[in-house]
Amino acid sequence: MSQHGVQRHEPSAWALGFTGFAAFMMIIIGVFDVIAGLSGIFQNNFYAVTSDYVFRLNVTAWGWIHLIIGIVVLAAGFGLFSGAVWARTVGVIMAIIIGIENFFFLPYYPLWSILIIALSIAVIWALTAHGHDITET
Repeated sequence: MSQHGVQRHEPSAWALGFTGFAAFMMIIIGVFDVIAGLSGIFQNNFYAVTSDYVFRLNVTAWGWIHLIIGIVVLAAGFGLFSGAVWARTVGVIMAIIIGIENFFFLPYYPLWSILIIALSIAVIWALTAHGHDITET
């Protein structure tokens, strides 16, 4: 019990493990997205575009999108190590955004996009599976 008579419970090992997994995955996804963004910015012909896709952007524009979102996801991944609820919320939101971003990026780099979408889903699950078990420190 704390000094004010309110009982505090320790976060479960599962909750901490899933949050740590999500943090590391977000850092990795952020780094990958930054690399993908820089590739699109510095080398316009790096990505081959399939024909007849509705969501078509210039490769340089996709590079900037990947770079900016990758930096934010990377920062959110590091923020998860604080254990704060706000960091988990930002982590879920950024995982959703990066999943949607890679859905639109499917015609440019399909296997890579599918991998990042799957990792984003794993991050969302990891951050929401035991959310009630984590207390803000």
